[in-house]
Amino acid sequence: MDERLFAIGDIHGCFNAFQQLVEQKIKLKVSDKLILLGDYIDRGDQSKEVIDFIIDKQNKGFNIIPLMGNHEAMLLNAIKDAAELSKWITNGGAETLKSFNVKSPEKIDQVYIDFLNNLSFYYARNDFLFVHSGFNDDVNNPFDDKSFMIWECRKVYNNPALENKTIIHGHRPIKATDCDERIRSNSNVINIDTGCVYNDRPGYGRLTALELNTKCIFFV
Repeated sequence: MDERLFAIGDIHGCFNAFQQLVEQKIKLKVSDKLILLGDYIDRGDQSKEVIDFIIDKQNKGFNIIPLMGNHEAMLLNAIKDAAELSKWITNGGAETLKSFNVKSPEKIDQVYIDFLNNLSFYYARNDFLFVHSGFNDDVNNPFDDKSFMIWECRKVYNNPALENKTIIHGHRPIKATDCDERIRSNSNVINIDTGCVYNDRPGYGRLTALELNTKCIFFV
């Protein structure tokens, strides 16, 4: 039997939904592959628990590939450059500091910083490309522009390097109904960020997983 290939969109500290999605909805197996599209931290109140869960599953042999999101990049930048701290704080960093029970990002335990520094910016599998946000269509090699991968989205790609690929991304929250429609229409660019942290907004507030081989979608 072929392995199941899952992607999960932006988690943003929504640990309970993440755990429920992985363990109860998709019932992840060691034989599966799970790509996480970044933004594990900020805004929600359980960023530390989200990363602990990912690391624990990896240590238990689960095939999980976490990608870099712009929020992880903002945290790393805040550690390297004090001038970047306020940008991160105003984009949900305050909730992350509270989750880790520290006053500044420099105080976050090194194991978590190492985890973030080791995140890949994209992942390719068969005819699928997984990325937090998108690819720069205007350069010869769209896989060179890391900043674009975590900050910019496009709905259509024409670069020959991306031809005949299905791109799975997050970053820009969309309603769950719009996500479902994109999947059902066999779009080759699929956004699965359904704004799990925005449960006060009608149509949002869901965490989404997509199984790529069957196009089966799971919501919590």
